[in-house]
Amino acid sequence: MAPHFHSMDDVINQPERTQFEFFLDEHRAAINDCLDGLTGEQARRRLVPSRTTLLGLVKHATFVEKVWFDEAFTGRPRSDIGIPATPDESFILDDGDTVNSVRNAHREACAASRAAAASLGLDDVVTGNRRGLVPLRWLYLHMLRELAQHCGHADILREQILAEERAN
Repeated sequence: MAPHFHSMDDVINQPERTQFEFFLDEHRAAINDCLDGLTGEQARRRLVPSRTTLLGLVKHATFVEKVWFDEAFTGRPRSDIGIPATPDESFILDDGDTVNSVRNAHREACAASRAAAASLGLDDVVTGNRRGLVPLRWLYLHMLRELAQHCGHADILREQILAEERAN
């Protein structure tokens, strides 16, 4: 069984793949955790003109996992995977989307992503992306970039929602 690392300091001298996967999982957890302790109304609250809400960010993160670790790995169309055609549509919340359902779907997508990548090396390529051949290393870096950006959005939205609740 692989060792479990608890902090970024634990992976400083670990192989590159271990470092990538630690930081990727850390960001996956952070985006999921942005919903901790929030009501459905708070998670759906729109504070910006776009469709960006905390619940929508986690739903979008699920879409991103499926784009990069299903579509890019298998070449299956998004309609077969059961995801929207565009990133913008992935923020749209359905009446049935709850904090728990969206968080669970995200966790399941992350687990499927880990399983999909497990047998590949960092220099192995996936063939189903519209860009053509994409090495796993690039895919991991892209995922880190995307998740870091959305974690920043989530931090700001969460701070605004909690500040508003304290003021009331």
